[in-house]
Amino acid sequence: MLSKNEIFETIQMIQNQNLDVRTITMSLSLLDCVCETTEKTCKKIYDKITRRAEKLVKTGEELAAEYGIPIVNKRVSVTPAALVGSACGGYVKIAETLDKAAKTIGIDFLGGYTALVSKGMTAREQEFLNSIPEAISRTEKVCSSVNVGSSKHGINMSAVAVMGEKIKELSELTASSGGSGCAKLVVFCNAVED
Repeated sequence: MLSKNEIFETIQMIQNQNLDVRTITMSLSLLDCVCETTEKTCKKIYDKITRRAEKLVKTGEELAAEYGIPIVNKRVSVTPAALVGSACGGYVKIAETLDKAAKTIGIDFLGGYTALVSKGMTAREQEFLNSIPEAISRTEKVCSSVNVGSSKHGINMSAVAVMGEKIKELSELTASSGGSGCAKLVVFCNAVED
């Protein structure tokens, strides 16, 4: 049972210190969306996200109202796109599909335009890294990440070099908005895999 003092302290934090829940996230596996063509893969991705996460924003708003604490961002996180597109490629089209699904369900961000290359890179993963500037500059809600190293496997310096170039390219593609695309891209070492 909460004491009166704890309740008043919480109210004061909400009113004076802007207490909020920064983000709620729904995670979705897209591995069952993998198909032999980009078009089929994208259709399955869009259908799954819009079906499974259609009530995320509404639920977040209901929780915020029920508990009286604002929820600032509603987000979906998906299986790394480098894995999902490995059978068919078409990574920019996948990013655009993710963005379209995010807009349809009304979320703030969609994470998962991601590659895990700490152990090395395949030709498809190289293709994915090369797609990041175009994909992120052409989308509004999609966020990207690349894990280039880990304590266990070391640092993939080839991936580090590629990402340096891709960050510069992305900043140039989004220069008219102050390089805002780079705010939607993170390069990790020891990223949490799940």
